[in-house]
Parts: sequence; structure tokens; C-alpha cells
Amino acid sequence: MSSPTETERCIESLIAVFQKFAGREGNNCTLSKTEFLTFMNTELAAFTKNQKDPGVLDRMMKKLDLNSDGQLDFQEFLNLIGGMAIACHDSFTRSTHFRK
Repeated sequence: MSSPTETERCIESLIAVFQKFAGREGNNCTLSKTEFLTFMNTELAAFTKNQKDPGVLDRMMKKLDLNSDGQLDFQEFLNLIGGMAIACHDSFTRSTHFRK
């Protein structure tokens, strides 16, 4: 059997990170608001520390919580990760474009 590809390892990492934070307060298939805040302050600390508006994380949680159950399931979590990846990619593309 061949070793996992880089993409497969990235997917495994995303699942592992989600599971690391999910279920600390009960349901291991979702992130509660407290678990989400802990995730953001631990795994995306640079983003969190750069926010000047103290309500930004609450608004993010509400926007990501598509079914309004007060929890983020794995799909909703992936929407966060995808959005962050797009923002990073756009920033990288803009900075690379300006250097040419």
C-alpha cells in the first residue's frame, strides 16, 4: 500500500483538528461556541489576535452556523477553513502579482 499523498495528509489533519476540539462539551460531531472560540484562539491565533472588533468571532460563528443550531458540524467547519484558505490565496496572489 502506498503512503498517503500530501492532499490526503491535509484532509486527515483537518479531521484530526476538528476532532481535537469537538466534543469537549458533549457532542463529538460538532463544535459548540466555546469549542469554536478555543479552536480559533489556538489554531488561528494570529487571525484572532489581529481582530480589533471583539464581536467578530461571535458573528463568524453565527454566519457559519447554517442550520442555526448553535453548533458547527464538520461541513460548517470546512466552510470556515475554505473561506480562510481563499482569503490567504487571494492575499498571496495579490502580493505575488505586485512583485512582477
